[in-house]
Formats: sequence, C-alpha cells, structure tokens
Amino acid sequence: MKLIIITGPGAVGKMTVGQELAKVTDLRLFHGHMLIEPVLEIFGDFHVPALLAADKAILREFVKTDHFGLIITIMWNFDSPAYWNIVSHIIDIFKQADGEIYIVELNADQDTRLTRNTTENRLAHKASKRDLEWSSERIKFEDATRRMESRDGEVPYKNHMKINNAFLEPDAVAKMIKEEFLL
Repeated sequence: MKLIIITGPGAVGKMTVGQELAKVTDLRLFHGHMLIEPVLEIFGDFHVPALLAADKAILREFVKTDHFGLIITIMWNFDSPAYWNIVSHIIDIFKQADGEIYIVELNADQDTRLTRNTTENRLAHKASKRDLEWSSERIKFEDATRRMESRDGEVPYKNHMKINNAFLEPDAVAKMIKEEFLL
C-alpha cells in the first residue's frame, strides 16, 4: 500500500493536484477538508481533538483494505513539533501496514495562491473558504507565522520531492508525481 502526502501552504493546489493524481493512478484521495468541513459544521470551530480522532480512525481502517494506496493533503508547519507528530503518526499507520511513503511539497508565490483561493473547484469542496476576505487574510497570516516549506535534507524520507507549481497545471503536476514515484 502506498501513502502520498501532498503538503504545502494554503491554496497552493494540494487538493486539486490530489484530484488529478487520483485520476491517473489507482490511489484514493483523502483531502483535509473532507474532515474539516463536517467538524466545523458540527462543533462550530476547528475542533482539533475531533479532527485527529476521525483522521486516525479512517486511516486505520483504510490500511486494512486492498486499495492500492491513499493521497492525503495536509498543511505541514515545519517549525511546529505538533505538526511533525501528526505527520509521523499518519506515516506510522501506513508503515505498520508495510506501506510505502511518498512526500510531495508544493509551493507557489502568495499572489498565485491568493488567486487560486477563489477558484470554483476550491470553493465547491471547501465551504469554509467561501468567505474570501477571511480566507485570503488567513493565507497571509499563515505565510507570516508558519514555515510551510522544508529545508534541504529536513524531511527524513527517501521518496520526497518539491515542486513549484505556480505556472504548472494540476494535471501536469500529477503526471510529474506519477512518473517520479512510478505510480
């Protein structure tokens, strides 16, 4: 079983690239807002314990299936031990099932991401992003307070790639990932 983690800052295209990668492989997609949106609706806020519990339950059940693998999207703050712990736990679930781990970091400049923040596909799948003023300010805040790109050699997994996708179409990025990791 394969685990592809697509990470990067807000509105970089993690979900959209994941959608395209799922189309050209036998991988399933589990993007972050598949849990975030229901939790926001139920709890009225970003209730981290519920998100983590649901995430763990889904991943533990997924590795019991005969699926080829899973694409997960996550914002990874490389300066935060809490984020490292979350990613480590996700990876451990797949490693215990003899899974292969692949990390893809996407990056694009803030102006590109602010434009992508308004795309139809993003807004269709992420209801919480439909308040565009709030969502745009959130991107700026995260850029100012979080390090969403790893330093060279910081990610300890051999199957790791970085892609600046500012001027690339999502299907082209998916093709690059598929070819690099022989998916």
